[in-house]
Amino acid sequence: MSEVIQYETSGVCCGLMQVKINNDIIEDAQFFGGCNGNLQGIKSLIKGMNIDDVIAKLKGIDCGGKGTSCPDQLAKCLLAYKNNEIKAVK
Repeated sequence: MSEVIQYETSGVCCGLMQVKINNDIIEDAQFFGGCNGNLQGIKSLIKGMNIDDVIAKLKGIDCGGKGTSCPDQLAKCLLAYKNNEIKAVK
């Protein structure tokens, strides 16, 4: 059964992420704010991937010395989901 989670980001241009997950596989993602082209690319690349693989690939990526990035925030979102720190909204 699919679940949709929401994550309010910190320190990046994208303010909110929604990710649709089914049995730890990413089915879809929406990004509100940020660099549209880059976030469309990330969405295309992560669809069908296991959340653990996405976390491993994206965690720690930095954008312009901010100490985080949209990909890093996505990894944090998925980690929070795995650790039951955020709940599904749908």
